[in-house]
Amino acid sequence: MRVVIAEDLVLLREGIASLLADSGHEVVAGVGDGAALLEALAEHDPDLAIVDVRMPPTQTDEGVRAAVEARRRKPDAAILILSQYVEERYASDLLSSGARGVGYLLKDRVADVQDFVAAAARVAAGGTVIDPEVVAQLIGRGQDRPLDVLTPREREVLALMAEGHSNGAIVERMEISQSAVEKHVRKVFTKLGLPETDQHHRRVLAVLTYLGV
Repeated sequence: MRVVIAEDLVLLREGIASLLADSGHEVVAGVGDGAALLEALAEHDPDLAIVDVRMPPTQTDEGVRAAVEARRRKPDAAILILSQYVEERYASDLLSSGARGVGYLLKDRVADVQDFVAAAARVAAGGTVIDPEVVAQLIGRGQDRPLDVLTPREREVLALMAEGHSNGAIVERMEISQSAVEKHVRKVFTKLGLPETDQHHRRVLAVLTYLGV
């Protein structure tokens, strides 16, 4: 996996680069602002960009705005956003920019090296990874949504899907059979009105529905 890292804190940027390198991945560029991120993406065409929400010059939303612009220029660009705190608007902005290959994690998750690297790889492969704390806040914004048709078990499966877990990982988390998980997933798709098509990724669309995006 070839990665560009956009993080203005040099120690954190180098630390993430070291973690990825130790796991066999190649960091092709490390930059400290949004403009440099867009240049690096155009030059290197990486498998993944890991981007801090807040970067110079204002330390507000430069990172996520650059990430959204990167998705506009190349819709299949894989972006993993890192944030110090849960910032719902930025998570929604990124998710709304496209359904596949997006992630939003709190920086604390970097400390769990194995899970962080696995999450980065999932995003690079076209998956969606959302921090559990972000999920909890986004779904708390209101309950007047299609999710009311789901059973508690189906909601639990969908919540784990929203965190980026595969069916196999859900089997381990919920301690139920593979066939039971597949049955719950099919029912989620059906109840949310997500027919199977070549143009849409139903798993990601279900997660976006769950997050209210």
